[in-house]
Amino acid sequence: MPIYEYRCQDCGRLTSFLLRGFTITVEPTCRHCQSARVRKLVSRFSLARSEDARLDQLADASFFADVDHDDPRSVARWARKMSSQLGDDAGDDFKEAIEQVESGEDPVGGPEGGLGGEPEL
Repeated sequence: MPIYEYRCQDCGRLTSFLLRGFTITVEPTCRHCQSARVRKLVSRFSLARSEDARLDQLADASFFADVDHDDPRSVARWARKMSSQLGDDAGDDFKEAIEQVESGEDPVGGPEGGLGGEPEL
């Protein structure tokens, strides 16, 4: 059964619809603001794998092969990939921090050009 995703043109949030067939019988609306102004997204498909299979893939050294540990943007791309592979929603704070690092910002608020700064205790 397909799951279709839509982005609301009014509030910008995502809404997913599980269909019992391949035809849409009801016009989708935003679950958050009820707007009918939604745009269908091209979604990735998922493949059902056991948790053991996913963890085995993450333990493979090739998963880290393209990570430059001296480049915060490379590490941010890896963190985003890891999050999607684990299948858990890391939350908006995580996503925002990754976007900041990928754009060259420092989400910690440390010295310019790095992820410096002392962690708060």
